[in-house]
Amino acid sequence: MWILIAVGVVLALFAIWAVVTYNGFVKLRNFVEESWKQIDVELHRRYDLIPNLVETVKGYAGHERQTLEAVTAARSAAASPGATPAEQAAQENMLTGALRQLFAVAEAYPDLKANQNFLELQTQLTETEDRIAAGRRFYNANVRALNTKVQSFPPNVVARMFNFKEAEYFEAEDPTVRQAPEVRF
Repeated sequence: MWILIAVGVVLALFAIWAVVTYNGFVKLRNFVEESWKQIDVELHRRYDLIPNLVETVKGYAGHERQTLEAVTAARSAAASPGATPAEQAAQENMLTGALRQLFAVAEAYPDLKANQNFLELQTQLTETEDRIAAGRRFYNANVRALNTKVQSFPPNVVARMFNFKEAEYFEAEDPTVRQAPEVRF
């Protein structure tokens, strides 16, 4: 009789642990999805700013057509829906490179650099980039927590039973981001 009670208690404790672990996975998966949606909001804000920036530059540097077209094409590719974090990161890196070219073009036009509309758009884009970077850090922290739990024993048993998978990190692949800046005095 005592053996049956002991087995029942062990099974009940195991069931409670499995439910708590399952709910923990659901919570982490939802955190990852929510933080990805926040990045998506900031990326769309960025995409909305870019056409205004291109139009402003076009007024001053209309003959820089190749650069303007590269920014527009990169924006369209990055704004296409349904990309995984790795695909989105690659598209964002192309867009960042195109924007760098656009700002390099702007350096050659003092009137453009002094234009209030251009300066405001540049400020908004910088703020948006900062928010994207913060969102990426938050997303990657949530991905790390989920991936750690998926890989850890014994929660990985529940993860396999209920098909919880590791999430992808959203990483910058831009080589200039990974280089140490050169400082000269």
